[in-house]
Amino acid sequence: MPFALPDARTIHPITLQDGTPHAGTVFLKAVIDHPQITVGDFTYASDFDPPEPHGWAARLAPYLFDFSQDRLVIGKFCQIAHGTRFLGASANHETRGLSTFPFSVFDPQTLPGYQPDTRDMIIGNDVWFGHGATVLAGARIGNGVIVGAGAVVRGIIPDYAVVTGNPARVAKMRFSPQEVATLNNLAWWDWPPEQIALARPALGEGDVAALAKLA
Repeated sequence: MPFALPDARTIHPITLQDGTPHAGTVFLKAVIDHPQITVGDFTYASDFDPPEPHGWAARLAPYLFDFSQDRLVIGKFCQIAHGTRFLGASANHETRGLSTFPFSVFDPQTLPGYQPDTRDMIIGNDVWFGHGATVLAGARIGNGVIVGAGAVVRGIIPDYAVVTGNPARVAKMRFSPQEVATLNNLAWWDWPPEQIALARPALGEGDVAALAKLA
């Protein structure tokens, strides 16, 4: 039987050899209904202690509330390993005063709308977050990035970079500038699922030229 992608609306997209679904992996678009979170098709998260389906938003972005003024936007085909957290602007305190204590949140008159930091976290397509990665407010992570285990990401990360450490720094680029430009122009993550399934060999082997021929 030819390879086919699972339905993007599936909650548990991995089926084990005994026919049972793997409860520890979910397609996030099927389980997250949060006004400040947008997730693309086929992006999945895995956890060794998975929450109930309605709990994935709080697990991944614990400081992003319904009333938050910042957003988390994740592209398509991202892979999010156990322990990854998105610590958005809602978690931050005011730093321009003499004290960082959030007095305003303890006053009902000043609590509504209090959020000194409103920067969004924007994640590209086909980004792999290793075990225990942390993404901070305002991060802009490009397409095809690999975030190493335990890395703490802030700022702008270029397309197809590999970043490691705290703070995360570019360890290397996965492809040449010309290949990166080609991959972004091809935007394979926007192709129909049937075409992506046919492109599986080229995607798995890192053959940019072969992928271009399938476009």
